[in-house]
Amino acid sequence: MVEKAEFSSHLYHPKYWLLWLGVGLMRLTQLLPLRWQMRLGAGIGRLAMALAGSRTHTARRNLELCFPDMSPAERQALLERNFEETGKAIFDTINGWWWSDAKIHRHMQIQGQEHVRRTLDAGQGVILFAVHCLPLEMGARIFGQFQPGVGVYRPHDNPVMEYLQVKGRLRSNKALVPKRDLRQMVRCLRHPDVIWYTADQDFGRSSAVFIPFFAVPDAATITGATTLARLGKAKVLPFFVERTEGDTGYRIEILPPLEDFPGEDETQDAIRGNKIIETLIEKNPAQYMWLHRRFKTRPQPEGASLYQ
Repeated sequence: MVEKAEFSSHLYHPKYWLLWLGVGLMRLTQLLPLRWQMRLGAGIGRLAMALAGSRTHTARRNLELCFPDMSPAERQALLERNFEETGKAIFDTINGWWWSDAKIHRHMQIQGQEHVRRTLDAGQGVILFAVHCLPLEMGARIFGQFQPGVGVYRPHDNPVMEYLQVKGRLRSNKALVPKRDLRQMVRCLRHPDVIWYTADQDFGRSSAVFIPFFAVPDAATITGATTLARLGKAKVLPFFVERTEGDTGYRIEILPPLEDFPGEDETQDAIRGNKIIETLIEKNPAQYMWLHRRFKTRPQPEGASLYQ
C-alpha cells in the first residue's frame, strides 16, 4: 500500500527536464478560470481527433458497436463532443491534483454521501463501483472532501509521472493500492474503509466472463466486484461524476448499496454490474472514455477483431 509519494534526486536527471517543464506549464493553467480551461480543453480535443487516427477509429467503432440504432449523424456528433470532453479531462486532472480545498468546494456538488456514512457506521466496507467518466480524477478529489478512502491504481512506468500521480491522488485518498493487490484491498474493506473499483474496461481473458455490454453480446468483463464484496464483507455503491452544464463545476452522485450483492453466481453479478455501468454512462455518454478498446478480447482467441 502506498501512503506517501517518494521523491528522489534521480527525478531531476536531465532526461526528465523536458517533462518537468511540461508539468510546470500545465500546473500554471490551474490559475485560469474553469470556463477558460474547458474552452482550451475542447480545442485540444478537436485537434486530437484530427491527429489521433487510431484512437479516433477506436472511439468511433465503440459507438457503432454500442449504439447501432443511433443514426450516423448522431454518432458523429457524439464522437466530436466526446473528443472535446476528452480534451477537457486534461484540466480535470490538473485541478484534481493541484486546486486548493477551498477552490474545490466552490466548484463541487455532492449527492448521496449519507449512503457511504451509513454503510461505514454499520461496520461494513464500501466499494465505490465507478465507471471511467472523463472527470474521474476530480470525482475522487471531491469525494475525499468528506470521506477520504483508498484508491486502486495502476503504477506508472515513468518515475516522474508515478511521483506526480501518487502525490496528486493522495490529496483525496488515505493511500493507494496497485490494482492487482487483491489481498490489500480486502484488508482495507474489512477495516472498514472505502475503495474505488471499476469493471468497465477490457482486462483480458483472465478472471473474465463474456457477457452483454450495450449491444455487444460478448464483452470480456471481470468479476472482481463479487470477489471483493464477498471477501471484504463490503457493500457495493454505484458512483458517478460529471461536469455540470456550462462547465461551471463538477457533480458526484453516490447511489444506495446494491441489495443482494454479491449473489450466488458471479456471472449474474457481472451482468447486473454491466447494466449498472450502462445506466451510469447513459447519464452523460459524451463524458465517458470511449477511446479504450473495450472489446479487444474475443471469446475465441482466433476470432476476428471488432476493430478491424
